[in-house]
Amino acid sequence: MMVRKPVRQWRSVCKGLVLGMLLTTCMILIYCLSAPEVQFSLQDAKQRSLGVMTGADEREWHPHIRVKFSVDSNLTSTRLCLESDLDWPGLDLDSFVFRLGLTLDLVPVPYSCSHRPSALLHSSMSNSSQHAPGQQICSPKVDIMFMKTHKTASSTFLNVLFRFGEKHQLKFAFPNSRNDFFYPASFHHSQVKDYRPGMCFNIICNHMRFDAAEVAKVLPGDTAYITILRDPAHLAESSFHYFGRIVPLTWKLSGDNKLREFLTDPNLYYNPEGFNSFYLKNLLFFDFGKDNNLLPDDPKVDEAILAIAKRFQLVMLVEYFEESLILLKDALCWDMEDLLFFRLNARKDSTVSKLTPELRRKALEWNAIDWKLYQYFNATFWRKVDAYGRKRMARDVAELQRRNAEMASICIEGGHAVDAGSIMETSMRPWQPIGEKSIMGYNLKKNIPKAQQTLCRKMLTPELQYLSDMGVNLWITRLWGRVRDILHW
Repeated sequence: MMVRKPVRQWRSVCKGLVLGMLLTTCMILIYCLSAPEVQFSLQDAKQRSLGVMTGADEREWHPHIRVKFSVDSNLTSTRLCLESDLDWPGLDLDSFVFRLGLTLDLVPVPYSCSHRPSALLHSSMSNSSQHAPGQQICSPKVDIMFMKTHKTASSTFLNVLFRFGEKHQLKFAFPNSRNDFFYPASFHHSQVKDYRPGMCFNIICNHMRFDAAEVAKVLPGDTAYITILRDPAHLAESSFHYFGRIVPLTWKLSGDNKLREFLTDPNLYYNPEGFNSFYLKNLLFFDFGKDNNLLPDDPKVDEAILAIAKRFQLVMLVEYFEESLILLKDALCWDMEDLLFFRLNARKDSTVSKLTPELRRKALEWNAIDWKLYQYFNATFWRKVDAYGRKRMARDVAELQRRNAEMASICIEGGHAVDAGSIMETSMRPWQPIGEKSIMGYNLKKNIPKAQQTLCRKMLTPELQYLSDMGVNLWITRLWGRVRDILHW
């Protein structure tokens, strides 16, 4: 009996390893089968976009209106024109072309990037909250690219964007079947749900590995590019906690403080080619589509930072989140009510590793490119604050804090976040990292005044549930969640 017991243990271990390999293989197959095919011929794309044969055609779509369109043999140019024998007062043929395009299926979306009815879109929206009497009223900016970086309070800002988009009935570019654009693969426009050539959207904001050229294909040319950064030492700690269990390089770490052990000699455990290794080093730089394993003094690093600065109109900072929102409000002509937020996806304090000055130094040294990126945009951030006015900023931040506190007293049971297990409504429970229940959430207060019920629920809804409410099919994410529940991960 004493001899057979170790044998049984080894058999159990082997069975577990085989089961794990089978489950991993199944997940990889599901991922591969669900990933959209991104290679297609330019010729086919143009044909699908135009939806017409080469040559010329003339149709009478109205007794007094004729539409003519022609496509050259190379499918490189298209002409569409309207002719009318009526002299109708106020007849705008250009506007009519847009509306007719929907019928002809030449513009199979609310608008195309090249025929965008901006006047119609913005005419009903104006914002006078930011201007003193006598100053010109502006219209809120509605075309937004938010580069959602990892572990940077980006889920909190996503909630702000979702509510803004619903308020103005905007069109989001969402991923298909999951909550990110097939990260860590580089973004491709074909990854957008229901995308067809020529399609254009107002907002794109889910996790992606940034590719400027591909993102530009689904957004208007005057889109505002926004992102957010975090102190790389704290980001490294948060990323290590959240993603550590899906990075095999960390599995050999032992002891109670694995982060300290890793930072003591990172090269002992790190391999640039390792699975999910990007989570361990210069994650911000990687999110922007750059090589996170470059040396900090490589000229490509400075070139990349300047390219990001040129592309992004505003780079927010987690450490000054409220100030960042005020700068956003000023840049995009939003209302103060558009900025209301509750902190989502926050971790329990007991799960946060305390960074000693020595550990912080090592974390910044290991993530030297991210530190360089952060320092650059920290400087630009405070130049924007100075331009806005320090006293004015302090006054507006205090007003935002007052409004948020007022909403918390109306919406949140107990006025604060609670452990995931204490959230009464299962639909309000946030997604958790593997092997942990460290992400906190909220209980919705009972007897909320009718006028605030919808807003309260939306402000407290976690990201995945909000995406589902907006019609995004998250079957891969949900399947992965079911597997985790079965295995108690």
